[in-house]
Amino acid sequence: MAPAPGPEALGADLLVAPFLAATEWDALDLVSTDPGQDRSLPIDLAAAPGVDCLRQALLLRLLTPLGALADLGHPDYGSRLYQLVGAERNDAARLAARLYVLQAVNQERRVAEVTSLIVERPDPTRPDALRISLSVRPVGGGDPVALGLEVAG
Repeated sequence: MAPAPGPEALGADLLVAPFLAATEWDALDLVSTDPGQDRSLPIDLAAAPGVDCLRQALLLRLLTPLGALADLGHPDYGSRLYQLVGAERNDAARLAARLYVLQAVNQERRVAEVTSLIVERPDPTRPDALRISLSVRPVGGGDPVALGLEVAG
């Protein structure tokens, strides 16, 4: 029996979401390994390897409006979570958020299955927000990869 592939099987990508956190998809950009670096010198870009690569890929997919990359040849990339901005946060919105997350995550080839998905209102005083907690099992095994996201507005 062959050993399960390690985190390197999940790939590596350029880091665009520092600390694997973001508030908007269009505000993300490449991250330097030295934020104080003189911009006249060549920049050494930071990487998101292994599990962080998968976590960043899921975050970017969920934050990107579905179809936003159609002009680049990726019409199915993204999620429909943006459709919940401004909507009332009721049971229907929570169910819609679950559906939108599952649809988007299903497109990620490095995810074997969703092991946990919780959509809840994080705070009763914030009726405009939904918190999404997601855990997936990577293809090839390994520990589950967790991700949290808040939809507000």
